[in-house]
Amino acid sequence: MTEADPRRAIPRTDALLMLPPVRAARARLGEHVVRGVVRDAQDQARRGELNPDEVEKAVLETLSRCRATALRPVLNATGVVVHTNLGRAPLSAAATEALLAASGYVDVELDLATGARSARGVAARAALLAACPAAEDSLVVNNGAAALVLATTALAAGREVVVSRGELIEIGAGFRLPDLIASTGARLREVGTTNRTHLRDYAEALGPQTGCILKVHPSNFAVHGFTAAVDVSALRALATEHDVALVADLGSGLLAPDPLLPGEPDAATTLSAGADIVTASGDKLLGGPQAGVVLGRSDVVARLARHPLARAVRADKLTLAALEATVSGADAPVTRALHADPARLRSRAAQLAAAVGGTVVAHDGRVGGGGAPGVPLPGWAVRLPEAAAGPLRGGDPAVLPRVHDGACLVDLRCVPETDDPALLDAVRTALARIS
Repeated sequence: MTEADPRRAIPRTDALLMLPPVRAARARLGEHVVRGVVRDAQDQARRGELNPDEVEKAVLETLSRCRATALRPVLNATGVVVHTNLGRAPLSAAATEALLAASGYVDVELDLATGARSARGVAARAALLAACPAAEDSLVVNNGAAALVLATTALAAGREVVVSRGELIEIGAGFRLPDLIASTGARLREVGTTNRTHLRDYAEALGPQTGCILKVHPSNFAVHGFTAAVDVSALRALATEHDVALVADLGSGLLAPDPLLPGEPDAATTLSAGADIVTASGDKLLGGPQAGVVLGRSDVVARLARHPLARAVRADKLTLAALEATVSGADAPVTRALHADPARLRSRAAQLAAAVGGTVVAHDGRVGGGGAPGVPLPGWAVRLPEAAAGPLRGGDPAVLPRVHDGACLVDLRCVPETDDPALLDAVRTALARIS
């Protein structure tokens, strides 16, 4: 490198690292990340892709865009409320505040009054029981599948789980209920057929090897026509007669009936009908963090809590804090999106369409996440050219629309109204890119 070589003007690493914004980024992102950004900018200048006097600006611009996680926030404009690919339920403001409060040292298993160890998740348990008085006790684990696995392990390992063939479902990412239960050491005792199962089918299957009866709410599908199923209240007498537990897997996590979703089972009704315990997810209709919730009879819940597997699937302090805040706080974003006023949705859509030259079309949203399959949520969307979908997904903020019938549909049901200005900017930018 000669004296006249412009690369000699590239700022030194130590000088860049001492810039106040870079020092702040080092505290936020870590030394390794910041040094990598500096090195990349210097290398670009050495290759002639960047002028030496532009290195500092490039470093500062890159660091301003760096986040502590590679996960990108997304505006959900699909109309699907519980969108699994987007992390299911968005957390409420109260739950977000609770996460921050629980991020440091907290009394998750400590009685501050005595200094002695205490039970874990007491506040979350109390919140769940207050929201679902039909339950005597509760237990929180790390997800819905774990709740079901723990229940069948604690109640039926080495024995039989009696379940209808019409309820042997496949859940997300190809995981199948029969495989999950088989992994616990329990044996499946299938009864009935895909479309019709009767009380006598269960009665004929119950015996000394029965560990529990399992009633599963099907996810993402419904069977119509020549069908028959046995409800929880009818199974209660059989379970009592044979002294076995009756477990109901609800999936979606609805704690109480919702008139908007009349076919969706809820914990309160199911427990009142005779289930010993119900299992459900915390990040679907409950609207909280990923969690598995067990509610029901205190002696059955205690059996699950005492099982060694309970330690492997227990929820962490962040989940417990966010779940408590979700259950005891104001309506979660999921609840608000489900019950959004169609007239207000149309008004917001009309404002967006007028600003960008789109058209407003009727558009039914969906619950998603395996909840209330086939139930439409009447609403509206802004119709844009299909080519806008890619730029919307790649923009900042990222926007996920629905691509359907040769169009890009932007549904505002799940977009907080406070984000409407950001959505407008994103749409304008996307349309400019394809014009």
